[in-house]
Amino acid sequence: MSASTPKKNSFFGGAAILTAGIIIVKLIGALYKIPLGSILTDAGFADFNTAYNIYSLLIIISTGGLPVALSKMVSEASSLGRGNHVHKVFQLALVAFCVLGTISFLIMAVFPAQLADLMNNSRSYWSILALAPAVFFICPMSALRGYFQGHSLMTPTAVSQIIEAICKLAVGLVLASVLTSREVDESLAAAGAILGVSVGCLLGMVYMLFCYHGHRAHLRPSHDTPGDTREILATLAKLAIPITLGSSIIAATNILDTSILMDRLQDALGCTEDAARNLKGVYDKTLTLYNLPSSFMVPLTASVIPAVSAARAVKNYRQGAQISETTLRTTALLALPAGVGLFALGEPIIHLLYPSTDVELAGWMLSVLGLASICVCFMLVSNSIMQAHKLVTLPMVTTLIGCIFKLIMGYWLIGNPDIGIRGGAISTVVCFGLIAVLDLVIIKRTLPRSLSYARVFVKPAGAAAVMGASAWAIYGLTSKLLIWLDSLLKREVPLFQAVAEDGSILLNEADAAILSWKGNALSVMVAIGFAMIIYFVLILLTRAISREDLSLMPKGDKIARLLHIQ
Repeated sequence: MSASTPKKNSFFGGAAILTAGIIIVKLIGALYKIPLGSILTDAGFADFNTAYNIYSLLIIISTGGLPVALSKMVSEASSLGRGNHVHKVFQLALVAFCVLGTISFLIMAVFPAQLADLMNNSRSYWSILALAPAVFFICPMSALRGYFQGHSLMTPTAVSQIIEAICKLAVGLVLASVLTSREVDESLAAAGAILGVSVGCLLGMVYMLFCYHGHRAHLRPSHDTPGDTREILATLAKLAIPITLGSSIIAATNILDTSILMDRLQDALGCTEDAARNLKGVYDKTLTLYNLPSSFMVPLTASVIPAVSAARAVKNYRQGAQISETTLRTTALLALPAGVGLFALGEPIIHLLYPSTDVELAGWMLSVLGLASICVCFMLVSNSIMQAHKLVTLPMVTTLIGCIFKLIMGYWLIGNPDIGIRGGAISTVVCFGLIAVLDLVIIKRTLPRSLSYARVFVKPAGAAAVMGASAWAIYGLTSKLLIWLDSLLKREVPLFQAVAEDGSILLNEADAAILSWKGNALSVMVAIGFAMIIYFVLILLTRAISREDLSLMPKGDKIARLLHIQ
């Protein structure tokens, strides 16, 4: 293969590996976060997420732009055969990562009480302290991930993420369960749950170091002269700072949003701190589910930048534009059904996963956040596409505009007694909807090859709309069918629903709740199963994905022939 031709499957080959890793990580995460929401009280869950918001901001400041910049520089230099330059770039980036990680660790370890007070949640002190080591360990690990992604080697990143997730599950759930069973303070139980993150980051870092030494041992000697240290650092900074600022805007907004939310609940609505923590915990449980669709965008965002950069480095602009367009269409195919599904089945999903919380309130917010999750997916992928095409400052501007709207709307809506905590979900839709629209307009006007948004959106949106309506209808029909089945069987104790045809069966509250949960669980699973089948069939019938898209994927030509896609 010539130097001017990027490897055909390098983009989606790497994306496929990361996708497999992300699916495993998210399955493990579901086994962690969902039971954790039942183990911890709503207030304890709020403490957990308050600390995590602070951690996320410091992580983004420390690592937000550098891994992207590093992977871009490594990819470009590697495609030109400059091995010594690649090594020097990585060494300089690693030193920068460790310095930033040390500073971030000291902030969380030395000032946990001040950070907790800043968030208007004094009880989050112990969770902040428990997360302090993680913010250091993740910095060198992120440098190593950037290095491997720049070489289009996604397996080390995927495996390290799985190691993190397993440790978080094993350590976090065990500690949370033990501490809760011993009836310790709920804020300490939350700290035990979050300590697993620090352990996972440590072991993930050790694994990545092992992979790096193995990779270096098998590299062929290079004879190129590495670039000047100042020039390398200047290039890293030029690429990383706008990306970091753009990413930090969202993390900083989450910090301010949490502080405003807690303040407005206590000040404007007259809630006590504990009552505000409980409401925040209900909201946080919906955010856990709302974040799931966007997490599956990580393979696309991680792969599109080195793939497009490599294509541009050898002046294959058509390939770079094709990858960008295919990425947007793939995003639509994944994000639209996920978001529409959350919108259609918000309350039933909450009842299934968090039956002990305020199901009606949380279900309403999850339906609204389902729409927001679609916008977040497009924002993340659009930002990566713009960064790959060297439009690194524009994502920062659009993100800032959207986040300003979010904070203003959140302050006003949450303080309204008729809206309250629901204002957080509404302001989130407005924020990310605005950012996504602005990003897509910029891409349309600046990409080397004109995009057809009709081709990107219309077919997946139509299929997702039909799927969502079907899921809602099937859920309702299944629920009624189970009630009818209980009535038909005339059992003294119903199988699924806490009802009887003549109303003569009296159940205590606990038994009625269990039966209601069982009926809802079966109805949700049936609805989701049929909805997935309907969506897949519609995608094939409408030819929403093309042979050109599949040609960039591993075994894409065989998949196209199998599905008869022209």
